[in-house]
Amino acid sequence: MKTNEDAIFEEKVRVATYECDFNGKWKPASFFQHMTEAAHLHATQLGAGYRELIRNDLTWVHARMKVKFLRFPLIDEIITIQTWPKTIQQKLFFVRDFELLDQNREQIAVATSAWLIINTKTRRLVPVQRLDLNLPSLEGRHGLNETLEKINLPPGTEACLRRRAGYSSVDVVGHVNNSRYPEWICDAFPTQYYQDHQFDWIQINYNHETLPEEEVSLFKEPLNQNGLWGIHGYNNNHSTSSFESLVQWKI
Repeated sequence: MKTNEDAIFEEKVRVATYECDFNGKWKPASFFQHMTEAAHLHATQLGAGYRELIRNDLTWVHARMKVKFLRFPLIDEIITIQTWPKTIQQKLFFVRDFELLDQNREQIAVATSAWLIINTKTRRLVPVQRLDLNLPSLEGRHGLNETLEKINLPPGTEACLRRRAGYSSVDVVGHVNNSRYPEWICDAFPTQYYQDHQFDWIQINYNHETLPEEEVSLFKEPLNQNGLWGIHGYNNNHSTSSFESLVQWKI
């Protein structure tokens, strides 16, 4: 049985120049990349990492993620990432939370995420009850105390962006990596917009995996007058929803 000492993983990372934008700030996708890697390292530490699962033709896939940005760190800052398994939701999702701290141990961002395990050969979901995972649970500790529900955006009428799943987008699981989607979402807004605006929070629901050479069209629309936008990624090859996202800008 895993103990509470195993439940919280912590690592320090430096904000690299290549991860920052023209304002010298960490890009939203960099948050996703480092949190995903921390989740991988912790899962490995707990005996449920990539190499352990792949022996049985299993792998983790990201299902949903919401990040609340309190501050965007600058080049060369040292960031502490904490992550822990929180609970199992709907007998389906493995919920994992995150907290990002600066050198004064003040919060930079908080996040919650939901993960699934699939069979790599059938690409089908493996139910929790069929898995023999002895993971700790910190149900009372929250990074972001929210439940990630469905988004259900309208399909959209005119694409603002199209992206092909080329070599650089595909990860070890053989599909577009989860951190590539926030890059596409950010690209859906004009570069100039980032001069005067900043994300408050972002939620991404990964609905269907995008495989190599498939094309995704992005549709965006404002959902209110207070800086909330919906972005829907539509897989043109299969006529399916690739992802849905809500982006709240600070106003």
